[in-house]
Amino acid sequence: MIATPPPAEPQFVTVSAIVFPPEEERPKIVNVSCRPSPKASQGLCPVPILDSYFNGNEVQQLVLTEGLNGEPLRFPLHLWYAPQLLQKGSPVNRAIFHITSGAAEKSWCGPVVVLKFNGSRRQGYSDAGSNDLPALSAYFLAYK
Repeated sequence: MIATPPPAEPQFVTVSAIVFPPEEERPKIVNVSCRPSPKASQGLCPVPILDSYFNGNEVQQLVLTEGLNGEPLRFPLHLWYAPQLLQKGSPVNRAIFHITSGAAEKSWCGPVVVLKFNGSRRQGYSDAGSNDLPALSAYFLAYK
């Protein structure tokens, strides 16, 4: 009789993300855990665990593929935010207000979390950091 080992547990991955906390003046670099995608065998990206940032609010996401002056980003940025917080009367996100010097046309409310893809195929994440802030600032300034 041959003993077979139990199936391997899915491996969680931790990466650095940028968080724009609504009540702070500056963005923070934090560690975010990602669970494997249910369709990981098809090359789909891990799923970040962001519940603690959004307190049950509905979250939308977008992918930023262009940086300053419309240059394509080698490592696209994945943003999560809760757009309904503006309608709920949440205060303006001070970190985004600060990074744009208050010149952005759209007011962002609530937290914004940014992860960095590890390549243009968007199959995983790498560590985001302060080098990604200029592209984010340009995006927040241009968004209407």
